[in-house]
Amino acid sequence: MTIKVVRGNPTPEELAAALAVVRARAAVAAAEPSGVPRPRDAWSDPARVAAHPLPQPGPTAWGRTYWPG
Repeated sequence: MTIKVVRGNPTPEELAAALAVVRARAAVAAAEPSGVPRPRDAWSDPARVAAHPLPQPGPTAWGRTYWPG
């Protein structure tokens, strides 16, 4: 793996910190089993969006779009 600084002049400490982050991320990625799907995060679950009925179209629907109720 080659890393190249394309802009700026980092200090040795800044460069060491950036490389530590890159190496840590690479170690985590290498430890994860490949080919096995990860469980979906609840935030990105499409069922969460459809859990509540959407406002019906009408003259005041725009006002109820983002407000609970």
